[in-house]
Amino acid sequence: MKHVLPLTATALLLVGCVSPPEARAPVRQPAPVERKAAPLPPRTVIVTRGLEGVIGKDANALKRVFGEPRLDVIEVYGRKLQFVGKPCILDVFLYPERKGGREVVTYVDARRSDGTAVDRAACIEGLLNR
Repeated sequence: MKHVLPLTATALLLVGCVSPPEARAPVRQPAPVERKAAPLPPRTVIVTRGLEGVIGKDANALKRVFGEPRLDVIEVYGRKLQFVGKPCILDVFLYPERKGGREVVTYVDARRSDGTAVDRAACIEGLLNR
């Protein structure tokens, strides 16, 4: 019993030294901001003179006009068809009109077999007249 009293007194002294935790005002988290990605702008198609017969056409229409392409490359977001003739090599790039829409030609590139650039309209005309 002699030892209990000093231990109890020491425990009471230690408890008195401990301060209670500070009361803090609850921190309010800001409401989450919902951010939506901006919709893709509509794809603009620039038609230059002589390309009207190709721009806006789908792959089936091109095959009816030019025959089977030498290359038919399906990419993540689009497709490339390559038509070849003596006058030139014509690359046509097809992309969906809208999400889930049909793929149509939005860009045309033309060159000779040595890589020299060729007028795109002249290339199309040359391939049509072969």
